[in-house]
Amino acid sequence: MIAGFIAIYVLSNFLESARPPLPENYADQDLAVQGNKLKGFTLGLDGLIADWYWMQSLQYIGGKLVNSETEQINLEDLKPLNPRLLYPLLDNATTLDPHFMTVYSYGAVVLPAIDREQAIKLIEKGIANNPEEWQLYHNLGYIYWRTKDYRKASETYEKGAAVKNAPPFMRLMAARMKTEGGSRETARVIYGQLFEQAPDDQTREIARLRLLQLDSLDEREAVRATLQQFREKNNRCANSWSEIFPLLKSVKLPGGKDFRIDKSNNLVDPTDAPYILDKANCDINLDRAKSKIPPDIK
Repeated sequence: MIAGFIAIYVLSNFLESARPPLPENYADQDLAVQGNKLKGFTLGLDGLIADWYWMQSLQYIGGKLVNSETEQINLEDLKPLNPRLLYPLLDNATTLDPHFMTVYSYGAVVLPAIDREQAIKLIEKGIANNPEEWQLYHNLGYIYWRTKDYRKASETYEKGAAVKNAPPFMRLMAARMKTEGGSRETARVIYGQLFEQAPDDQTREIARLRLLQLDSLDEREAVRATLQQFREKNNRCANSWSEIFPLLKSVKLPGGKDFRIDKSNNLVDPTDAPYILDKANCDINLDRAKSKIPPDIK
């Protein structure tokens, strides 16, 4: 027995040292089993296995984000992370449990940044299996809004508004998509709703950052106008933020919010990172090295 253990130890070390390097995308190999092939062979554990696929999808995206070498991740475009297994994982979870609403909601928020058609396919699958769930119409309307297809977004919200027990919010969004689909206020309503109904921490964090981004856009727009006002009056750009603070006191931000100033007398963004005063262009910029505000939506 002792000789056997020694042989196993030596052999294991040899195999580890002689193992060929694995390709970088080894962790992203195709799933061995599809959900539709598992149904009927799980001994009544469909829900439990669906939960496992759901947890795998969260860990999968979390790992991609943590291991990314990109300093600033664009939440609107996750394709550089190559998360190609996310849809198969979510598809398996919803095949085993067609009423797994959390998975559909998560897919609606994250999948559009990877593959718009996969996102639509997943939510349409959810609607087919859960036609009385108005949240799925909200998810689908969000996807169309995000891709600036305001006509389809409006039509989707109208269908959702007709579902039993759908909140007035759905009919409001159907009308708003027709008139001001691309407005900042519409975005604030949508991300506010997503934040309140977020089924998981990742979705809630995405919605939270987008809401902070909207606040930052309002702030930067107001500061640019103030810098222009200062330049016209003084024939030069401000040398520091403190020079325009008196002017900013009279500026009203949406929602009654106030500008933030840190202990060093810097104007800071909603994530408490100092804004950069671009004196050459008399402009205001985010500090990409410090700010958590995502890249602006184009």
